[in-house]
Amino acid sequence: MIEAFVAGGWGMYPTLLAGLGLLGASLRYAQRPESRYVPLLVTLGLFTLLAGALGFFSGVLVLLGTYTGPLGEQSPRVLFLIGLYEALHNVALALLLTTLSALVASVGALRLAVGPRFLAPRT
Repeated sequence: MIEAFVAGGWGMYPTLLAGLGLLGASLRYAQRPESRYVPLLVTLGLFTLLAGALGFFSGVLVLLGTYTGPLGEQSPRVLFLIGLYEALHNVALALLLTTLSALVASVGALRLAVGPRFLAPRT
């Protein structure tokens, strides 16, 4: 996992921060399903996905810069595959965190849909 994080480059940091914020908000929503948390969940979810996309596109830009720069004599196919491999780590992290957060938030949505007695914390 650490290797994937390093391979993804600087774009992994904002993606991770946004995703952890989203996961925290999703946990809070699962515990207390109140409608005031929904805008926060939506905006943090979008931020996580956009941060992953930004990391991907910046990775592609680095790939193109490498292709026209010092490693230009390498095979374009090799550079493309290596660059795409590194750039997609950002997208994978964003999708992993938003999927996990959506799963957690769905518990809160289920609690809202079926009423307060179902899935209520036991005392």
